[in-house]
Amino acid sequence: MKKLVLFLTIMFMTMSYGQEIKQIPLINVNGEGKVKVAPDQVCISATVETKGNNAKDVKKQNDEKMDAVLKFIKKMNVPTADFKTKQVSLNPQYDYEKKKTSYNATQTVEIVVKDLAKYDELMEGLVQQGINRIDRVSFESSKLAQYQSEARKLAMKDAKVKAEEYVSVLGQKVGKAFTISDNSQVYHPQPMYAAMRMKEADSMGASNETLAIGEIEITANVSVSFVLD
Repeated sequence: MKKLVLFLTIMFMTMSYGQEIKQIPLINVNGEGKVKVAPDQVCISATVETKGNNAKDVKKQNDEKMDAVLKFIKKMNVPTADFKTKQVSLNPQYDYEKKKTSYNATQTVEIVVKDLAKYDELMEGLVQQGINRIDRVSFESSKLAQYQSEARKLAMKDAKVKAEEYVSVLGQKVGKAFTISDNSQVYHPQPMYAAMRMKEADSMGASNETLAIGEIEITANVSVSFVLD
């Protein structure tokens, strides 16, 4: 009997506690913070791709082209810490109609250029030295973590301002934050011009300013539940 009474008492206390939690007055709002900055570096992912019927020859040709590419990058005074090989592959490809096997070799190099004035010359030179695929061009900021922090703070301030605006007409006040969720995503603009540049580089003799890099917009989004006083 005593055990039954103790069990019922604990159950009642648990149910009461659960009801208490559910009855906490809350307001749920979303906040957004934006920081716009001019990029100070560009990350280029470029690939040498070679095809042929002999695996040894295909690999040799691919290696020779990549060797010329790496020498050109060094000639452009890009520090060795700012470029690296990201991927190397040599794959057989069987043609069932012709019943023949060909081979496809690729090598991808990723380059971080911290002097944006070198961008056009570097892109032209990469293609001339053997790069035949530009996989990605991303303009970035070397102070990204700092700007992300600023954006998050702005997002929290925005959420609190919204909450205060909503409850002010009810004669209530916003209390402490009850829950916080970070929904942020970072977007790096990738200019469409990069792919076109690769195709036209051979036919354009002059090195012109052709790319408007604009600004990076770093956005933070938060969802916050505030306790109402």
